[in-house]
Amino acid sequence: MTIAKVAHFAVEQWMDTHETHAKYNIAETCAASISLDDLRGLSEDKSIEIWSSSTKLTYGTIRGSEKLRTNLANRYSAKKPFQADNILITPGAIAANMTVFYGLIGKGDHVICHYPTYQQLYEVPKRLGAEVDYWKAEESKNWQLDIGELKSLIRPNTRMIIINNPHNPSGAIVPKPALDLLIEVAEEHDLIVMADEVYRPLFHSVSPGSPSFPPSILSLGYAKTIATGSLSKAYSLAGIRVGWIASRSSEIIEACAQARDYTTISVSQLDDQIAAYALDNNCIHSLLSRNIQLAKRNLEILERFVESHRWACEWVKPVAGTTAFIKISHMGSPVDDVAFCQKLIEDTSVMLVPGSRCFGDGKDFKGFVRFGFCCETDVLEEGLEKMRSFMKKGFRTVPLADEEGA
Repeated sequence: MTIAKVAHFAVEQWMDTHETHAKYNIAETCAASISLDDLRGLSEDKSIEIWSSSTKLTYGTIRGSEKLRTNLANRYSAKKPFQADNILITPGAIAANMTVFYGLIGKGDHVICHYPTYQQLYEVPKRLGAEVDYWKAEESKNWQLDIGELKSLIRPNTRMIIINNPHNPSGAIVPKPALDLLIEVAEEHDLIVMADEVYRPLFHSVSPGSPSFPPSILSLGYAKTIATGSLSKAYSLAGIRVGWIASRSSEIIEACAQARDYTTISVSQLDDQIAAYALDNNCIHSLLSRNIQLAKRNLEILERFVESHRWACEWVKPVAGTTAFIKISHMGSPVDDVAFCQKLIEDTSVMLVPGSRCFGDGKDFKGFVRFGFCCETDVLEEGLEKMRSFMKKGFRTVPLADEEGA
């Protein structure tokens, strides 16, 4: 029997292997998760029920409840009203991204994708028959993208440009001036721009008044844009599995809806109600404030660790999201990041993600590890304390990246 070959989803497989038994998971990318009791406590109106226990558990509204989609539409209406009909609810952002690609990308298309990033964003288009070029962000340029490079990548069959903003794994942003130039290029060539905005709006180190502050891709006046998001990262509700696709183009939304029919009838009514409650004006501001303050507090803790280990650690300090991409070196040479992460978890039960395996296809970003620093503060503090001991002892036995072909 022939089995179709699908590329290993490296980061998800690493997380699946290690996260359930690591005592100090400082690789997790969700802001520290909350319970329903916590969620109710954050609401300004405690009289509102999170869900209705009398609602019959049918499939519910197929594209997502009106309340949920309206609450989301309000989030995209800062500059220009956004319609709830232009939003599709999905089981998480991973399903949102898959649906976009399944509905809009096919054999013969060419796609340009932000790199490094979440592997799904470039592997799925490849799997669907598209040619994919990487639009590379580099640490030496503070993980910023070069518009000149983008222009050089465009071909006659280019259909879509994909970005991740805020950026996983670096925590960088694609700033407003760069987004404006991106839209100019897309309009000139009539291209779709898709932004995975799953870490939005967790902006902990850039203020809304800054010229670089990035608006949603949907706020830049170009119809052929798509934003995907979820309740998992910035909203601490990964367990309810609610994501979405949003676009000002009804044509794009309908194409995605047709694709979605083959994979998703609806999301759980219970999940939908919890998501609508969290995104309501009575709750969302307190929830986001909680998570932004968590990110600021924890980033300070991580920064102190990096600064006290400058002999081994190098980074571009993140400005948004929940992740940091840190290069670990020994005597000036990058370590084997996979071996580093494996030994770290074996010796200390501290979990990180190896950059070369999970973001560099085994070739790029040697020595880099991804931190997820928005976990519970005590977990971060205790995990980093374990790492301090490791850096004094076990670290010395970790091979360099050039050894054993890492």
